[in-house]
Formats: sequence, structure tokens, C-alpha cells
Amino acid sequence: MANPNLLFLFFIFFTTTSLSCPDYQKQALLQFKSLIIKNINSSSDYSLVGLDSWNSSSDCCQWELVTCRNKSSSRSVTFLNLYFMVASSDNPISIPSSALSPLSQIDTLIFLDISSNNILGEIPSNLFANLTRLIHLDMHLNNFSGKIPPQIFQLKRLQFLDLSSNFFTGMLRKELGSLQNLKVLKLADNSIAGNISEEIGNLTKLQQLNLRSNNFFGRIPSSILYLKDLQELDVRDNSLSMEIPANIGDLTNLTTLALSNNRMTGEIPSSIKKLSKLKVLRLQDNLFTRGIPSWLFDIRSLQELFLGGNNLTWDNSVELVPKCILSQLSLKSCRLSGRIPEWISRQKTLNVLDLSENMLQGTFPQWLAEIELSAIDLSGNELSGSLPPRLFESQSLSVLALSRNNFSGELPDNIGNANGIIVFMLSANNFSGQIPESISEIYRLILLDLSGNRLSGKIPDLGNALLAYIDFSSNEFSGEVPVTFSEETMILSLGNNNFSGKLPKNLTNLSKLQHLDLHDNKITGELPTFLSQLSSLEVLNLRNNSLEGSIPHTIANLTSLRIVDVSNNNLNGEIPVKFGNLVGMIETPNTIISVEDMFSIPFEFNDLIVNWKKSKRGLSSRSLDIYSLLDLSKNQLSGEIPASLGHLKGLKLLNISYNQISGKIPESFGDLESVESLDLSHNRLSGSIPQTLSKLQELTTFDVSNNHLEGQIPAGGQMDTMNDLNYYANNSGLCGMQIKVVCPTEQPPAVAEPPEEEGWFSWAAVGIGYSVCLLASVAIIFFSGFIRKLPPHRPCIRRR
Repeated sequence: MANPNLLFLFFIFFTTTSLSCPDYQKQALLQFKSLIIKNINSSSDYSLVGLDSWNSSSDCCQWELVTCRNKSSSRSVTFLNLYFMVASSDNPISIPSSALSPLSQIDTLIFLDISSNNILGEIPSNLFANLTRLIHLDMHLNNFSGKIPPQIFQLKRLQFLDLSSNFFTGMLRKELGSLQNLKVLKLADNSIAGNISEEIGNLTKLQQLNLRSNNFFGRIPSSILYLKDLQELDVRDNSLSMEIPANIGDLTNLTTLALSNNRMTGEIPSSIKKLSKLKVLRLQDNLFTRGIPSWLFDIRSLQELFLGGNNLTWDNSVELVPKCILSQLSLKSCRLSGRIPEWISRQKTLNVLDLSENMLQGTFPQWLAEIELSAIDLSGNELSGSLPPRLFESQSLSVLALSRNNFSGELPDNIGNANGIIVFMLSANNFSGQIPESISEIYRLILLDLSGNRLSGKIPDLGNALLAYIDFSSNEFSGEVPVTFSEETMILSLGNNNFSGKLPKNLTNLSKLQHLDLHDNKITGELPTFLSQLSSLEVLNLRNNSLEGSIPHTIANLTSLRIVDVSNNNLNGEIPVKFGNLVGMIETPNTIISVEDMFSIPFEFNDLIVNWKKSKRGLSSRSLDIYSLLDLSKNQLSGEIPASLGHLKGLKLLNISYNQISGKIPESFGDLESVESLDLSHNRLSGSIPQTLSKLQELTTFDVSNNHLEGQIPAGGQMDTMNDLNYYANNSGLCGMQIKVVCPTEQPPAVAEPPEEEGWFSWAAVGIGYSVCLLASVAIIFFSGFIRKLPPHRPCIRRR
């Protein structure tokens, strides 16, 4: 009789072995992990999120991020959730796409998520050859490039495909037509160029189609109408043109139709009224024309309606009684006039209201203050009067944007009661008085813009809020520069006020500060060395104050600094040689603060005003990251220009005009390959303009007037277009085609005038010529051995 203990052990061994994942799948996963580690070992600080449990001594079905399903005699890997599998405290770690190749051996996979991993390169061509059982494939938020592998279009069981936030190129392939059972297709946020293929109509089982944020152009293919089961159509943020298919209403299962931010034209097709299940309609930022059809509000299922940013108009005479119950409504730039439409007051579930950039007049209605909205945007209208205190009793309000109106009066004392506000924008109005102390109680506040009013008095302590963006510029604040702000502050704009005194050392408490703007105040004292402790600083604007002393060379330690404007002060001394080490001006970092991306409503923040090419210009906050500027003009700087400034290859504007700079223009300025504006005027520069400047291909403004320069102005390239006479005026001896002054080396040789007494000189030349010709003739005859009777002699006369 068999030993029961041995039978039990055999049973356990057999069960464990049969329920382990296949060895070939285990080895493939270990190889995949090995390739990941091999390619990120150069990073000093990283962690493998969930991959630590992957080792050769355990069953892969027990590993994190791995799920197996039982089969009749074994287990196999069916789910791999590898989302954000590598974390680093430094810069994001890049993984080459070749590391994915081992995953092709996991032929039982149903679910594969490798999103948010910063994977670079083309997807391996064989990756999906064996993954024929895939139903869910998520590869979004990586850096994949090249074309979409054709094997993806062979995955006939695929129901979910997300390739968004990558850099794929090429058109949608005809192979899409083979995905007969596909339910979800997402190709958002890529760089795919071309028309949307008509083959898309072969996906007759498709339920969700998302092609958002690509480079598709042309019309929406008519074959889209074959997708009778389609529930979501999202092609936002492309370059699609032409009209919406007239029979789009035949897709009766649509719940979401999102076509915004394209170039589509024509009218809103009337067939949309047949979409009885439609919940979300996004048509904003296109080129649609005619009036907004009132029947849109008869679609009872409609919850979100975005029509702004088109050429649509609204008929104020229409007595609207909506049948829909909206949660979000945007009629931005729809030429609304008169008072805010009162029918909106009956939308009791309304959550977001955007009526910005219209011609609305009147006061802020009391009924609107009583609706518990989360976001209100009425900016860019003609509204007036004071704000009702009831508005700030709302516990739901998160976004309040009322900029660019004619509101006036003092701000309500109870502002702090709306302690859920995240974005608060009241710029360019006529508010006066002090900022209420209660505003310090809004602890969730991230963005506060009160610029362009007549506010004065003391700025409240805002240290407890989460404020990242603060703009109090263009008001009437005075006293010392306030520093009672949150440590989270990233943008601090206090320009064009009456602040005075020295820059406070407590500014260094704002450790995350990226943008410091104090232009046009009355700040005195020296430019402090402690500014070098603001290690995140990118923009420093202290223009038009009363700063004095030398420029600290320690500012060059700010590696992110890319915009410096300290013009129109009393700074003296020399330009620091170490400014040539400003990394942010050598290679401008591709960073930008985009707070608007956090909300449903896009916001335009105030421009950064700089002296750009001889005039004041606003640099948009949306594109501020592409600029690199250094403006030291209108000070008392002396000494020579450091040759090290030529290292600043990312610099777009360099202005050191109106100083006391002497010496020569450095030859190294020919290396400023990105510079567009170069102003060295009103100094004491001498010598010639370096010929190396002819290499500057981006240069459009060049001013060296009022110096002591001489010699030829460089020719060639953009220098040939620098022909404004005023930009060379008042120098000691410049010449060149730009100013129509011929240089001495360019003058043609002078024609000799015949002398008054030339008889002896002329006949002497004739005599010499005669003798030379006679001797030459005799020598030729003698050496040739040819003797014959000579003809009568003719004198050989040399021409002059």
C-alpha cells in the first residue's frame, strides 16, 4: 500500500508544477526586465515599479504586474500591466523600443499596457506577430516614432487600442479594415500626417474612435457613416477641413461627437437633431458659419455643448426654452450682445459656463451668483457694476474668470468664503481699494490674477495657499516688495506699481520661483547676490527701477535663467565674464508653465512685456519657453564686451545699448546663431565690425549707431539686409554697401592724366621699343639658321 504522505507530496508537486506559468514565458519576461535594467543603469537614481518581484526562483504568475489564467493543464500569462514601470527622481529615463522585443513571445496575452514609460524609437516590427489574442493594447504617453506596425492591424480580437501621446508618422493604413471586432481605437496626440483613410469604414463593430491631436487633414471620410455601432467619435486637435458629413445623424448610437480645434467649415448639419443619445457635442474653434440652430437645445440627452470660437452668431430675439439639461455650456466668441441670457438660469444642473469674448453688457446677475457653478468665464465682455457678495458664498466655485470687463468698486469682504476657488482672474477692470484679508482663507487657490486695476494698500498674507501664479502688476500698490507668498509660488508678477526699498532677502524662501517680474517700480539698492539662490529661476525682469552697483557674477550660476531684463537702472561696472556660462541661454530649455491645461476652460495669461527690436512687445505665456533674452541697456556699464557672450547660442535678443562700453565687438558674436536682434548702440565701441557677423542667419535688427566704429560693414547673408542708415549713424569711418559709402579697398584704379610736358618721355619710350624689337628680330634669325634677304626695315614702336 502506498504511503499516504508520499501521495500527498506528489499531489502538491504535480499541482504546483501544472499551475505555474510556462517556462518560455517566464524567461521572456526576465529577458525583458534585463534589457530595461541594461538601458537605464546610467541613471543615478531610479526604481523599477513592480518589477522587483520578478526573479528566476519564483512563479511568474505570482509576480507583480502579471496576471495568469488557468487552462486545462497549466497557467499562462494573460495580463501585463506595465504602466509607469520606471520611476526616477532626476530627468525622465528613456527606454529604447528594442527592449520590448521579448514580449512578442507571450503569445497568450489578452491585455498589454506599456503606457507612460518614455519609450523611444520605432515599435519592433515583430512585436505583435504572435500576440494574436490581444483585446486591450495601451501604448500611450511614450515617444514612439515611425509608422504604426502593420501587425497591429492583424489583431482581429482587439477591442481597445490607445497609441496617444507619441510621435507616430504616416497615414492610417488600409489594414485597419481587418479589425472587424475592434471596439475602441485611439491614436491621439501623435504626429500622424495625411487624410483619415476611407478604410476606417470597414470597422463596422467599432464603438469608440479617437484620433485626437494628430496632423490629419482633409475631410472626415464618408465611410465613417458605416460605423453604425459607433458611440464616441473624437477627432479634436487636427487640421481637418471641409464640412461635417451631412448624414452624420445616421450614427444614432453616438453619445460623443468631438470635432473641436480643426478647420471645418459650413453649417452645423441638421441631421444632428436625430442623435437622440448625444451627450457631448464639441464643435468649438473651427470655421463654422451662420447662426446657432435653436434645435440643438431640443436634444434632450445633451449635457455638454461647446460651440465657441467659430463664426457662428446668436439671434437674441429667439425665446429659447431648452429641453436639454446641460452641465457644461460654452458660447465663447459667438457675438452675444445685450444681457446674459436669462434662460441659462433654468439650467439647474449647470456646472461650467463660458460666455467669454462676446459683447455682453449689464451687471453680474443675482441669479447667476446663486447657481452653484464650478466654473464661470465671462472675460472679454462689457459687463459693469460691482460683484454681488452672494457669488462668494458658493462652496462649488473653482474657477472665476471676469477679466477685461468694466467691473468697478471694491472687492467683497467675503471673498474668502468661497474657499474652493482654484483660479481667480479679475484683471483689466476698474476695481479699487484693498484686497480683502479674507482672500488668505482660500487655501486651494493656485492662480490669482488681479492685474490692471486700481487696487492699493497692503497685500494680504497668502503663505497658506497653494498659489503657483500671482499677478498683481499694473495697480497702485506701494511700500516694500511683499514676500508673504506660498513656497509653491512659480510666477510672481508685481511690475508697474509703486514698490520701493531694496529687494528682500526673504525672496529666497520661494524656492520654486521660475518667473520674477518687478519692472517699473522704485526699487533701490544693489542687485543682490542672494538671487543666485533661486535655483529654478527662468525669467528675471527688473527693468526701469533704481538699482545700482555692479551685476553679481553669481547670477551665472542660475542654469535655467533664459530671460534677463535689468535695463534702465543705474548699474555700473563690467558685464560679468561668467554670463557666457548661462546654460539657459546656450540651449533654451523646453519648459513652460501651463496651468490652463488643468481646467476645462483655456486661459490666456498676461504677456511678458519686453523691449523687442526697438519697440515694446508682449511675449505670450504660451510660447515664452522659446525665447532667450539678455537686456542690459540704459545703465552705466563700462569695460569691454566679454568674448564669452558669444557662447550664448540660444540667445534671440542681446541689448547692451546706452552704456559706456568700450573696446571692440568680439569676433565670437558670429557664433550667436539664434540672435535676431543685436543692439550695441550708444556706447564707446571702436575698431571694425567683425566679418564673422555675416554668419548670423536669423539676424533682423542690428544697431551699432553712436560709437567710434570704422572700416567695412560685413557683407553676405543677413548683413546685406541690414541697410537702415540710422543704425550706423555717428561712427567715425564706416563704409559698405549698406550705407552706400564705398570703402577705399573697393575703389577702381584711377585713370592717369596725361602730363603737360610729355614729348621727351614719349619719344624715349619709342626709342627703347625700337632697339628692343630690332635686337629680338636679329636673335630669332640667327638662332633659326634662316638667312634671307630682309625686307625694308620698319621701326617697331611699343604701345603705351
